[in-house]
Amino acid sequence: MSPAKQAAEEHAAPPTAAGARLQQMRRRVRLGHLGVWGAVAAGPIALAFAVATPATVVRAAPATQPTTVETTVPASPAGYATLFLDAWLRSRAGGESTAQARLAQSMGPDVDLPETSDAQPAPESVTAVRSAQRTDEAWSVTLAAQYADGRLRYFAVPVAADRAGASFTVTGAPGAVTGPAPAKAPKSAYSVSVPEGDLTSAVAEFLAAYVTGAGEVDRYLAPGVTLAPVSPAPYTSVETQQVSAVEEPAAAQKVPTDGTKVRILAQVEAQDAGGRWPLAYELALRARSGRWEVTALESGVGTVGGAR
Repeated sequence: MSPAKQAAEEHAAPPTAAGARLQQMRRRVRLGHLGVWGAVAAGPIALAFAVATPATVVRAAPATQPTTVETTVPASPAGYATLFLDAWLRSRAGGESTAQARLAQSMGPDVDLPETSDAQPAPESVTAVRSAQRTDEAWSVTLAAQYADGRLRYFAVPVAADRAGASFTVTGAPGAVTGPAPAKAPKSAYSVSVPEGDLTSAVAEFLAAYVTGAGEVDRYLAPGVTLAPVSPAPYTSVETQQVSAVEEPAAAQKVPTDGTKVRILAQVEAQDAGGRWPLAYELALRARSGRWEVTALESGVGTVGGAR
C-alpha cells in the first residue's frame, strides 16, 4: 500500500456499524478462500475433506406422541347371577309354566329346577356377596339367600360371560357353600378423644341441620363448600354421644390457628317416630376466624365445590 493511500485511510472517518459488519463478512470470505487454496496446496485428499465436510445442523427432536392405553375392565355377572338364583329358588320341577321357572330356564338352559313342595318358603331376598373370575369367560358368584325366619343360606353360581360383558349364561346348578368368614376390623384411625367444647358443638349443630332440618347447613360449611341436607329430614332430633379425631389439635379446648385441619368421627343417636337409631358420621373440619367449619362429609357423600 502506498504512503499516500495509507495516510488517507488513517484520516478517514471511523467505520459505521454496518460497515464494520461488511468488513467482517469480507474477511470470512477471504479466509474461506485461503482455506480451500491451502487444501489444494496440501493435496487432493485435504481438498476433498474441506469441501465435503458438512456444516453442523441442529434439528428439533420430533414431538413425542401421547401413548393411548386401552384398559378393559371385565363386567361382573353378579347381577345376572342374583336374578337367576332368586328365580331358581322360587321354581320347582313340574311347574315349568310359571314365570319364575321360565326366567330361570332362560338364564340357565341346562340347569334342572329343584323338586320341592308348594310349602317350601321362598327367600325374602338374594344378594351377591362375592364374584371371582376363574378364566377370561368363567366366573363364580357367591350369593346369600335370606329367609323370613332369619335363615341365611349361601350358594355359588357358575356364570359364563363374554369379554365385553354383553352376554351371560348360567352354566351349571348352584352349589350350597359356606359364607364368607368375618374379617378382622382394622384399628381405627380415630384414636384422639375430643372433649366437649367448640368442636363438638360445631359438629352437633351441623348434624342437627343436616338430618333434622334444624337450621341452615350452609352456615356451618367452609367457603367454597356446598352440601345439601338430607331431604325430607328423616329424624326429629339427633344427640351426639362421642366424638373422636385423628389429629391432636381436635382435643384443644380453644379453636386453634386458622387453617388447622382435623378429621373426626361422630357417634350420634337420632330419633324419629319409630324409635332411636345409632348413627356415625366422618367429617373433615378446618379452623377459621375462631370457629370450626365443615370442609367435607366423608361418610359416602364427599365434598362438592371446595377443597379440604
